Amino acid sequence: MDNIKRKYSKKTISSFINYGIVIAFFLVLQILSVTGHLGSSMKGQLIPICSYIIMALSLNLVVGISGELSLGHAGFMSVGAFSGVVAASSLADAVPNGIIRLLIALMVGALFAGLAGMVIGIPVLRLQGDYLAIVTLAFGEIIKNVLNCLYVGADSKGLHFSLKDQQSLHMESSGKVILSGPMGALGITKLSTFFIGIVLIILVLFYIQNFVNSRPGRAIAAIRDNRIAAEACGIPVTKYKLMAFVTSAAMAGAAGALYALNYSTVVPKKFDFNTSILVLVFVVLGGIGNLRGSIIAATVLTILPELLREFQDYRMLVYAVVLILVMLITNNEKAMEYLRKTIKKLLKSKSEGRHTT
Repeated sequence: MDNIKRKYSKKTISSFINYGIVIAFFLVLQILSVTGHLGSSMKGQLIPICSYIIMALSLNLVVGISGELSLGHAGFMSVGAFSGVVAASSLADAVPNGIIRLLIALMVGALFAGLAGMVIGIPVLRLQGDYLAIVTLAFGEIIKNVLNCLYVGADSKGLHFSLKDQQSLHMESSGKVILSGPMGALGITKLSTFFIGIVLIILVLFYIQNFVNSRPGRAIAAIRDNRIAAEACGIPVTKYKLMAFVTSAAMAGAAGALYALNYSTVVPKKFDFNTSILVLVFVVLGGIGNLRGSIIAATVLTILPELLREFQDYRMLVYAVVLILVMLITNNEKAMEYLRKTIKKLLKSKSEGRHTT
């Protein structure tokens, strides 16, 4: 054991543990699925869990490693989702293989989301603190409103775009409408698989863990810890922050494409401010800068609403209480001690009650 510790650093061992958690998660769920112990509702949650894990990991690259607050991450997810859907639908005849089309859609989603990240990142990353958060929030809302007005169709002449209505696409009679404004994408062929989702998580983990330990990663950490000192040392602050921001946006775009191609219908409203806050909750509860925590938090908090569905009207209240308790336990030692004392008192009173009876 000592020889293993000498051979591998703590960071390397931690990286292998992260991979092990993801692989174990995949194997356990596959066994449950094969043996028939996995319900249909849980099966439907597998790909969204993968998408949200990727979202949490990508946002952690900005919030945890770069130290910047972004509130528009759902905007990049929506760019990847709808560009991936357009790519997969328009290539249905040219590329009949579903897996290949899914991989193309993932790359297209990552590419367009990365470009959107670059467009918004060049002016925005010169800002700091609350200003950056407000601008990224506005970007997410702008993207949602643009998608609400966007119509896309495909025929033998190629893709047609309009911001007016479906008739303005001027397609052939055999053409197919892919995006229909506020109604979103209709009639999507489901291509996403749980296996591809797990592979994508491992690839994202591999990239982020190696990026953090690389020269740009160390430069970004130095900027996060002390921007003025980093600038004084000659580190190009905007360049490295943009690198992390664009990479994070591209990962969110791939997650969006994976998510959208799991459903037959996807609407722009799904990728609103609430989704950005949900992903931020995953990052905060898992621990800012903690990749393993992001994986666990995204998994648990995606499954939790389904597990609480039997409570009906009270399930979101229970969900909120669980979030508050997790925050208190993970971030406040006094609250943890208070919780322990309360449990002891309850157990003591219960035992005393038994003796009296």
